[in-house]
Amino acid sequence: MNEKFDFSGWATRNNLRCSDGRTILKDAFKSNDGQTVPLVWNHRHNEPYNVLGHALLENRENGVYAYCTFNDTESGKNAKQLVEHGDVSALSIYANQLKQQGSKVLHGAIREVSLVLAGANPGAYIDSVISHGEESEDEAIIYTGDNIFLSHSEEDDKTPDKKEKDSMDEKTKNKEEKEETIADVFDTLTEKQKTVVYALIGQALEDSGDENDSENTKGGNSMKHNIFDNDEQQAKDVLSHSEMTAILSDAKRYGSLKESVLAHGIEQIDYLFPEAKTLNDTPEFIQRDMGWVQKVMNGVHHTPFSRIKSIFANITEDEARAKGYIKGNKKKEEVFSLLKRTTTPTTIYKKQKLDRDDVVDITDFDVVAWLKSEMRMMLDEEIARALLIGDGRLSSSDDKINELNIRPIAYDDDLYTIKAYVNVSSTATDDQKAKAFIRSAIKARKDYKGSGEPSLYTTEDILTDCLLLEDTTGRIIYDSVSKLAATLRVKEIVTVPVMEGVKGKNGGDLLGIIANLSDYNVGADKGGAVNMFDDFDIDYNAQKYLIETRCSGALTKPYSAIALETKTATGSGD
Repeated sequence: MNEKFDFSGWATRNNLRCSDGRTILKDAFKSNDGQTVPLVWNHRHNEPYNVLGHALLENRENGVYAYCTFNDTESGKNAKQLVEHGDVSALSIYANQLKQQGSKVLHGAIREVSLVLAGANPGAYIDSVISHGEESEDEAIIYTGDNIFLSHSEEDDKTPDKKEKDSMDEKTKNKEEKEETIADVFDTLTEKQKTVVYALIGQALEDSGDENDSENTKGGNSMKHNIFDNDEQQAKDVLSHSEMTAILSDAKRYGSLKESVLAHGIEQIDYLFPEAKTLNDTPEFIQRDMGWVQKVMNGVHHTPFSRIKSIFANITEDEARAKGYIKGNKKKEEVFSLLKRTTTPTTIYKKQKLDRDDVVDITDFDVVAWLKSEMRMMLDEEIARALLIGDGRLSSSDDKINELNIRPIAYDDDLYTIKAYVNVSSTATDDQKAKAFIRSAIKARKDYKGSGEPSLYTTEDILTDCLLLEDTTGRIIYDSVSKLAATLRVKEIVTVPVMEGVKGKNGGDLLGIIANLSDYNVGADKGGAVNMFDDFDIDYNAQKYLIETRCSGALTKPYSAIALETKTATGSGD
């Protein structure tokens, strides 16, 4: 070696086992023998001043040795002083076109040699990324962990003396002896991890195909690559170990890890962040307020039979009154009419299905139990809706719940549901509508003949407008829901989201229903109560679930409910 150089050192060493399990074999970088590559600082290629000089590579028995010369730039002179002073004492290489067999690196091309901080690389390792370039299958930044050697004159020995070589070889030998074997590492895996390794090896053998086996048999040059490598991925952002250390150090100065990384020219910082975690394994339902459903379902009267017959004798007419007798006149018989109504059951159901593969694959929670809870919840809501206001579907719909089987309180016959009107003008304010609503509800109570104290079922908008009413001094009239309920002469006020925008029997907006639901009977025969059925479709690998009930529902007491709806008046609302 006649060329003058400033320092030298091992660019890479043979049989060097890296932290990712790979080992660089002899002559892996033989193609670089005699080549000159750039000498740069910390693998930074984005600015010209990071180029410090060049390195002449020499392939040896123990690896690749580098003879490095600084240029006359300010950065080159500065780096030379750092090396001479001992502040920087380690080399690193950047290589691509890596070919490997299993964990053994067989071939590669060194593209540059870098000066790196010794403290940033206490051990030797390969920090690899995948590239999809046409010429490179893999690329890596390789740290040798060996110190560099200064050259003070052309006469000086340009390489470490024999003693230093022997010492380094002995050190490497001791490291290798202490290193665990592949079998040792494999025995530390759990049974699940071993199963994964078996599967990956099997996949690699399968992907290699008969063609590769044939070539290997003939002594061809093709080799099997690491099964984790993917030629169609690109190593756009490569972080060396020394760069990562610098980033973490600068994070304090920038005040943000993201800003520090961006300052070093690395994008996709989000790749370094941990994966997002769900707060709950079971997905939460986005649903309407369901509090009213249980109040309705628990409030109605239940019977163990579904065919309900109601018979009444109307004695409110004058003909049914007792009469006075005048001597000599004929006594007249009392006349009154009998009223009868029969309600029969109908079937209400909800059906779902899941692919059995999905049922097996979802292990974070019991997806079947979760699905069944949704089905029961929605079935109860549909029944509660049907008995208050009907299901809202068109009469021509195949899915409509027949209103002769589940009779909606809001639209029931006048004998059972009193129709009260809230007179408002088309230009009435919310306050005027609220006042008119309260007035109409109180006045309609005189005709109510239901059991005990009823409840008011209304919308959140109506309740809010009533609670915002003010007197002439601007003071809130009803500062609590209970005070408003007392004024309306009801036990409680229940808001029902599904009543929003619903029309009354005569076309006005339905504002509220006053009823004691104990006067509403829901009947189901034995076997007609709520039942859940499971079935498996072999042809389509589908697990099917059905929840259904067969029941009837109707008011059983005359004048036991009040339906309040708007009626447009010509004057101003009050």
